Amino acid sequence: MDITPLVPAGRQIIQGYGPGRFRVAGIIYQGSVIVLPEATRPWAVAAFAQVTLPALRDAFTADPAPEIALLGCGKGSAMLAAEVRDGLRALGLAVETMDTGAACRTFNVLLAEGRRVAAALIALA
Repeated sequence: MDITPLVPAGRQIIQGYGPGRFRVAGIIYQGSVIVLPEATRPWAVAAFAQVTLPALRDAFTADPAPEIALLGCGKGSAMLAAEVRDGLRALGLAVETMDTGAACRTFNVLLAEGRRVAAALIALA
């Protein structure tokens, strides 16, 4: 599925996703990833049950900090545990959870709008 919008050069556009992989800015990544406007890196979370405060804090640590943080939960959406959500709020982060496909599309739209967005995306099984 190709979900490429028009965005400025040098941005990390999520061009596609599928079982166990993502295509971001022309590069195929196996497994889960963290996508920022300027960089994409692997993320050692394979399932929503592995999402913890340290995993998300590390995912969304960037300079400059994201104004919007997205969590792609896999095939379905899920709610963060209260302690994780509260811990992120204490760091000044509010994370929107949704299925991974929706998170990919939302990331691209926000990036195209020039927003400072970050996405932690769990690969589909």
